Amino acid sequence: MQNFRKLLVWKQGIEIAIKTYQLTETLPSKEKFGLTSQMTRAAVSIPSNIAEGSGRKSAKEFHHYLQIALGSAFELETQVIVAGRLNLISQEQKDQLQQLIVDEQKMINGLVRRGKIAAL
Repeated sequence: MQNFRKLLVWKQGIEIAIKTYQLTETLPSKEKFGLTSQMTRAAVSIPSNIAEGSGRKSAKEFHHYLQIALGSAFELETQVIVAGRLNLISQEQKDQLQQLIVDEQKMINGLVRRGKIAAL
């Protein structure tokens, strides 16, 4: 069992969630129950699953929650790409958030591959 607050991967997930919320505030109100809702749910799911998994008793369970967090990261990346293609966000906004998400995916993948529960 790890203190999730010490995990760099969790901290970055929090940053992604905050930036996603800030970005979705600029989306048209017609997207409130569509893309905005999906993006914020996926973004919050990333650090939430890392935190939940870190509190589990076995590495296998932590691995399972890391996989869920990774899936949420890929989901969010897709939604950011869609928002960019629809010109709902600027290219710069898309690129910045997408880079954070890709970095997070790499960190999660690294933990999954190594099977480590240690803080990064």
